[in-house]
Amino acid sequence: MGTVSAWRNAGISRSDLSRLVAAGDLVKIRYGVYATAAEVTAAAADPARAHALLVAGATERAGGGVASHQSAAVLHGLSLLTKPPDGTVILTVPPGRRPGSYGRARVIRHSAELPGKQVTELFGLAVTTAGRTVVDIARTSSFMEGVVVADSAIHHLQTSKAGLAAVLSSCSGWPGVGRARAVADFASGLAESVFESCARVVFHEHGLPRPELQVLLSGGDGGVIARADFYWARYRVVGESDGLLKYKDSGAAIAELKRDRLLRDAGFEVVHFTWQELFGQPERVIARLRTAFARGSHRPQ
Repeated sequence: MGTVSAWRNAGISRSDLSRLVAAGDLVKIRYGVYATAAEVTAAAADPARAHALLVAGATERAGGGVASHQSAAVLHGLSLLTKPPDGTVILTVPPGRRPGSYGRARVIRHSAELPGKQVTELFGLAVTTAGRTVVDIARTSSFMEGVVVADSAIHHLQTSKAGLAAVLSSCSGWPGVGRARAVADFASGLAESVFESCARVVFHEHGLPRPELQVLLSGGDGGVIARADFYWARYRVVGESDGLLKYKDSGAAIAELKRDRLLRDAGFEVVHFTWQELFGQPERVIARLRTAFARGSHRPQ
């Protein structure tokens, strides 16, 4: 990969460059930056590698910078609630260099201090560490977006609460650092999906007590019935987040009905909800849970 000038320095003239592009041997990545067809083919099935090509092109055009924020999250393979717009790269540059959004180049630059221990290398590129990436997103995005990426990073053992605390200690007084601290406190590596992370935030925003996550529940004979996405032990209430693919298999749907029956026979309340309900009608999900709390609190323990 390289800019037009880099290819010229390698002995490829503009006319040669045009012929190679026309033949499909080189592919335009962004304005003035070209990669070999082999590089593009290798990236086709890997979102992180594909984004790495865009980052490499952006840093070549911009004269440097460290992939950060959502770009770094993509390169680390972390979950995001909101991904960068198609073709957009996010970089952090040293203080004193002009930050901002460069629409034509599809580059967003942040200007901030980056200690060496908060920078790593992925795909041959300088990238903020997972911990710094989480803190940057939590500082500059919504609480929910911060929780999604923090849960993912901790779940995949790419950082820890102690690691986030260490990064936060170097960001004292920065804009949004209070929200980032709240995200780090709230984060849990037990959340296994974007859906579960978002549900936790909705529960919190509506004043529900924090549920336990991924709890194994047993029946009267001591045998394990199920693992609950969310569990409120005080009320014996189970919350289940139903993804779009959960019931495409009829066998899985039947198994889920049996599981629910066994849970209810064992004295548990079960509340299911979908992504559409959580974001379209969250008050109804919360109402169903509160009703289940009320029923569960009157059940004999």
